[in-house]
Amino acid sequence: MKSTWLAGIFSIVLVVLPMIMFGQDAPFPDSGGSPCDGPFGPVCPIDGGVSLLVAAGMALGGKKAYDIYRKG
Repeated sequence: MKSTWLAGIFSIVLVVLPMIMFGQDAPFPDSGGSPCDGPFGPVCPIDGGVSLLVAAGMALGGKKAYDIYRKG
């Protein structure tokens, strides 16, 4: 019974936290210019490294799944 409540609360937290984080605006400058020249540093997304990590994770998972398939 306790683990069911804990799992429910954990699920609600996982749904609500991303909504709170996406609700904040990026600090773009008001005087024009590039959107990457924010007053608090660059606000452009860092995509290259994250894409490589996702690709490496997918490759590793695919290899492990293939190894399990070949074994069984």
